[in-house]
Order: sequence, then structure tokens, then C-alpha cells
Amino acid sequence: MERKEKLNLSMLFDFYEMTMANGYFRQGLQDRITYFDVFFRRVPDGGGYAIAAGLEQLVDYIRDLHFDEEDIAYLRSKGLFEEDFLDYLRTFRFTGDIWAVPEGTPVFPHEPLITVRAPAAQAQLIETYALLCVNHQSLIATKASRLIRAAQGRVILEFGSRRAQGVDGAVVGARAAYIGGVHGTACALSDQVYGVPAAGTMAHSWVQMFPTQYEAFKAYCEIYPNNAILLVDTYNTLKSGVPDAIRAFNEVLRPRGITKCGIRLDSGDIAYLTKEARKMLDAAGWESCTISASNSLDENLIRDLLLQGAQVDSFGVGERLITARSEPVFGGVYKLVAVEDEDGTIVPKIKISENVTKITTPHYKKLYRFYGNDTGKAIADYLAVYDETVDDSKPLVIFDPDATWKKKEVYNFTAKELQVPVFQNGELVYDLPSLEEIRSYCAQQLDTLWDEVKRFDNPHNYYVDLSQKLWDVKYGLLEKNH
Repeated sequence: MERKEKLNLSMLFDFYEMTMANGYFRQGLQDRITYFDVFFRRVPDGGGYAIAAGLEQLVDYIRDLHFDEEDIAYLRSKGLFEEDFLDYLRTFRFTGDIWAVPEGTPVFPHEPLITVRAPAAQAQLIETYALLCVNHQSLIATKASRLIRAAQGRVILEFGSRRAQGVDGAVVGARAAYIGGVHGTACALSDQVYGVPAAGTMAHSWVQMFPTQYEAFKAYCEIYPNNAILLVDTYNTLKSGVPDAIRAFNEVLRPRGITKCGIRLDSGDIAYLTKEARKMLDAAGWESCTISASNSLDENLIRDLLLQGAQVDSFGVGERLITARSEPVFGGVYKLVAVEDEDGTIVPKIKISENVTKITTPHYKKLYRFYGNDTGKAIADYLAVYDETVDDSKPLVIFDPDATWKKKEVYNFTAKELQVPVFQNGELVYDLPSLEEIRSYCAQQLDTLWDEVKRFDNPHNYYVDLSQKLWDVKYGLLEKNH
């Protein structure tokens, strides 16, 4: 079979999704209304929070969900599916409902980032792609947020396209990194498609193409006088790199009255070299010249460099951001939490495991965030049954989902539902925000978290607690199925 010119992403499913969909069809269950939650169990890198991302790509997928004749021919070739089921797939579309937390929201383990209410076959078939979108982009956005905090207000640029895991890893990964707070990317395609600001100057090969390093620097300053950032470590950073950069700045930029310029280091002892380079630049009257650093950086190395007094104005972070190298799996899962009977009664479902963290929270739920009225800071998140409302005008008792004895009282707070409707009856009802709006929202929401939640080492455990009604449902099912 020839490879299709354009892949139909509706076929990007784990094969058991299709065998289950066929099984539901054979059993007459394909239209049974089901509820699934997308959630994760642990924050990467031992952090205190994660950043939700990937919803826009899931929306695009849902709107284009279909199977064409080539897809059906492939499925027929597997010898597992009868013609009536294949006919059913010819008119397959998503007709259900989806709720989600907006992209850029700080989120925590065991709370639903996305809730799907849909006929069983439809809900089952979107599992893989839903998880792919959320797992990948939430991972990168979370890593980017850690880098931004480590940089303490300095610029972070995403430099990882050439080390990314595939095209989407580079392009959509840069989008996620921008949501998490980085200031731009080296990936031009991500700028063209999503508006992530792309920037770049030179590689070592530019310097090597000229007879001398000085000539390379001078030529670059003449071509790009308003964006003259010179890579100074091709040969010897302090003996020739910085002096040649200063000479080029003096001869090309200074006569034109241009003071905006920069140097970049991509190797060596960044802390030592940047401190020495800063002295040399300042002594030459180039106090306005910025210093950038790259070379396999991550949040821990950036923190260490700054503790050592490194004179760096911006960091380029590549492979350790775009692949989240320190912990490259987000761990989101997609679990059935309820089904509807024919009379519309919602029946909660639970998954039980000897591993306590894998026990699910059942039922169709609402997700709230409580903000202290006196501080504006987030106090806790709160899961309630779908038909409950929160009265935030009076104190409320909330229950720890993992302890039968632990509860606490919250007061003087404002409750806000975190999930928003995205699809209703298969129709998009959510106005997708711009990438800039998502990024700004993310920064604003991070400001509502206490510093103790955001710290790198032993962050405060942010609570995701249950209502009394939901707690009773969960532990009732545990007792029943014990």
C-alpha cells in the first residue's frame, strides 16, 4: 500500500481502541453514554505543579475525526472487523461533550484536565490522541515553567528543534514551551504556524567560513547592525573571541550610534567566562552588550550558574527542554469514571489497584479552585459530584481522597470552576484563545500559587480534595469491590 500524502490522524489510535469499539458495536453498546477523565498521577521532576497544554491540537483533531475509504480498506485487511462495523465507521463523527481546563492552567495530580462525555465507541477511539496532546505539551510547558523560575527574570529561548523527537516534537513542543513562559524559539515553523517568536544569529560555521574571526564578526555586524549577536567561542573566547567582537562593535556599530548588541557562548566554563567577558565589555565601553549562554542547560545548571555569579542575560535551552530529558514522560491517563443507564441515571465507575495512586476517583465531577479572599492565592482544588454546588459564603469541610480520617475546613474563599465547555453535542462551543492570551493567562495563574508550591526542593503538597458526597461515593465503591 502506498503511503498517504496526508496522514489521517483519526487513525492514530492504539489498536485496542478499535477492537473495543468493534466489540461495543457487536454488543449493542456503541451508543451507551460514557464519561472518561484525563488526569495525571505525579508532577515531573518532583515539582509542585504542572501546566496544562495541548487542548488546541485536540480540538483540531476532534473537528476532523473521520475515516476515509483507504482507512476502511486497511481495517478490512486485518480480518477482524465485519462489514456492518466498517459501514458504521464511514459516517463516524464525534457527537459528544468535552470539558477541559484552559491551556496554561497550573494543575495537580488526580484532577481531571479533560472530561469526555460521549457514546462509548467515540469516547474510546479518541483516547490515544487526547493523551498524546496533553502528555506531550503539558510536559514541555511544565519544564519551561521550571526554567523560567530558575532564570530569575532572565530571557529563556527554546533551541531544541534539531534534538526534538520528530516534527511535532519540535514545532508543537516550541508552542508548549512558549505557553510555559519561554520568550521565543529557534524553530521558524513554530513561528509561522503558531506565532512563537523565532530568532537566531550565527553558528560556528559562519565564523569558520571567513579567513579570520574578526572578518566574520565585522561582516555580520555590517549585514545585521541591529541584531549583532556574535558567537565568541569558536576558537578562544577570552583571547580572541571577545576582543574581536569588541573590535567589530567599535568599527561597525559605534560610528552608527548603535549600542544594542550581544555575544553568545556555547561552550566552556560559562560562569567564569561570562564574568571575565563582562569585565572586558564594560572596560571597552560596551556596558549595553548582552551576554547569552547555551550548551546543554537545564533549570538546575541555570540555578548553579547564577549562584556562581555568572553574568548571563539570556539562556538558550535545547535538548533538555524540548525532550524534557530529566523526566520525559508526563504520565497522563484516560480512565472511565461513569456510564449512563438508558433512563439517564449516571452510574459511577471505579478502578481499584493494590497501588493506591492508581485507584481512580469515580463519577462525573466538577473541579473547583478555591482562592483566599484575603490573599488572592489558591488554597486548594476541590472535586465534587456534577450536581453539587459550592457555597463559598460559608466555611466548607473538605476530605483528603487518600485518607479516611483526614479533613479540614476552608473559609473566607471564592470558588471558581476550572473546567470550561469545549464541545457540546459534537459542536465546538469554546472560543480558542490566542497563544499570547494563553501565555499571559499561565503567568497570571502561576502568580496565584504560593511560593512554597513553586519551589524546586520539597515543594508544598497542594491539596486536591473531595466533597463529602464524592468521598462517600468513592469509599462506598471501594468497600463494595474490596
